[in-house]
Amino acid sequence: MTYIFLMQKSAYSVEPVLDGTEVVDVRILIEGRTWHLWGRKGAEREKSLAAEVPSGSLPVLIGAGLGVCAQKLAKKGPVAVLDREPAIARASGASRLVDHPQITWICGRAADALEQVRQWRAENGGKPLEIIRMPLYLRLDRDWYAALAATLEAEKDAPPADFWAEVNYQKFQSTKPRILFFNRPYFLNGEIKSAMERLGLSYCSIDIGMGDTVRDGFVEDLLRAVLEFKPDFALTVNHFGVDRQGKLTDLLLKLKLPLASWFVDNPQLILYRYTDVSPELTCIFTYDAGNLEIMREKGFRNIFYLPLATDPQRFRPGVSGREEWRSEVSFVGNSMLYAVDKTLRESSISGDLMNRYPQLAAEFGLADELSVEKFLARSHPELLARMETFETDEQRLSFEALITWEATRQYRLSCVEKILGFNPLIVGDEGWHVLLDKGGWRYLDSLDYYADLPGFYPMSMVSFNCTSRQMKGAVNQRVFDVPACGGFVLTDHREQMENLFEPGKEIIAYNDMDEIPQLLKQWLADDGGRRRVSDAARRRILSEHTYEHRLSELIRKMRQTFV
Repeated sequence: MTYIFLMQKSAYSVEPVLDGTEVVDVRILIEGRTWHLWGRKGAEREKSLAAEVPSGSLPVLIGAGLGVCAQKLAKKGPVAVLDREPAIARASGASRLVDHPQITWICGRAADALEQVRQWRAENGGKPLEIIRMPLYLRLDRDWYAALAATLEAEKDAPPADFWAEVNYQKFQSTKPRILFFNRPYFLNGEIKSAMERLGLSYCSIDIGMGDTVRDGFVEDLLRAVLEFKPDFALTVNHFGVDRQGKLTDLLLKLKLPLASWFVDNPQLILYRYTDVSPELTCIFTYDAGNLEIMREKGFRNIFYLPLATDPQRFRPGVSGREEWRSEVSFVGNSMLYAVDKTLRESSISGDLMNRYPQLAAEFGLADELSVEKFLARSHPELLARMETFETDEQRLSFEALITWEATRQYRLSCVEKILGFNPLIVGDEGWHVLLDKGGWRYLDSLDYYADLPGFYPMSMVSFNCTSRQMKGAVNQRVFDVPACGGFVLTDHREQMENLFEPGKEIIAYNDMDEIPQLLKQWLADDGGRRRVSDAARRRILSEHTYEHRLSELIRKMRQTFV
């Protein structure tokens, strides 16, 4: 058989590990590290893999290994070996199997290799595939071995050569779409799943893991879900699961599966330097209308405003709270002190930048620009040019986050200092003890969003709110949650607020920090007024601002865009 082996991303050298004259392992030297094909008892482990293959299936080996597994299986029937590591195959002795009559050795481009497996399967009766992974190969070249394993795993029980035909189905054919949800522990994901259930939607949830990259097995689960569940579109929050290189969006494009990504945090700090946004089948939804133009500049075509909301089943009147939570004025929020310290370390700045970042943050907080990049381009172009010389994208992102979080820290502290004359109950992190003098306020450690806050908010006569500097025009979660459970909120004015509530009747806001003490005094003395505003806000929320409303709008936009 004639075969071609392609170059790997990283060069490596190999040497056989011998026990007498027998090769028992292969040592791989790569980028100063030593890997092993198996380590101890490699032959026994390959024999065990062969023994576990169910009868009536067609074994596909991801890597030839020592050749023991392939040779043992070949005694029973045809075997496919996906392997493009000639140096390892020669060192292990597995290369002797290339011309074995029962073994089909496959090593070309991924797309060609996939078609070869399908053709081989069809020629051998279309039996179910059994995918056998040799772990080392998945580490050597994930883009080839892991991707092929994932695709084959997803279609192993499907009729041969029909996978792409099976997933090439028409979308949005029913009134209620089927949704593939990329799940990760995050405050909004539970609300989305609850809303889908209350709307009577069919959805399939796939966990993506907690790391910077998706967990092992995610792609296999994705392909299997598309094949079996046949969703109309995929849904994620904050682009969870989507890599910067665009591999996931490329896969979704091949599957012809649209993606909806709802950003409930600053997308500029998440989509930083994404090299391939794959706009064809991607819809971006952002909680801040100010981000729409910025997202278009990044190459996205389908961008929509979708503000935050609340879950009225969770945030509702009548949830009991603890007596220690009772207060005239409360504030729930992070001091941002430790967030600033973290991004300061990660940015690795020094010298004059170290001295200047607090002033830069103060200027950014007052500026009209929503992104640090645009702010620097207008006000400090020399610093933007300097930021572009940082060694990594991560360092640049950390510097932008540093300016944003420090601006938020300064603003939040200034606002909170205005409520100290009312003996407020401050709920947050230990950083408040560093920033505020002792006395004149009470402290509680952070409360659980789900278990505690629905009972906490109604225990305060006034829930004070000041919005993060990452959302200069948008409203945050608190303006929905507090009235939904019967509480009264005093918040800073945001430009987009007036499209959500009627100012003065459904929401009370301060335009300047100096207004805070007088507004607190006024509304603390007006029990009936607080109740009227809270009730009016709750009526508006129940009629327009629940997660069912948001999800229904998202579905409407997806159908409108892709049908």
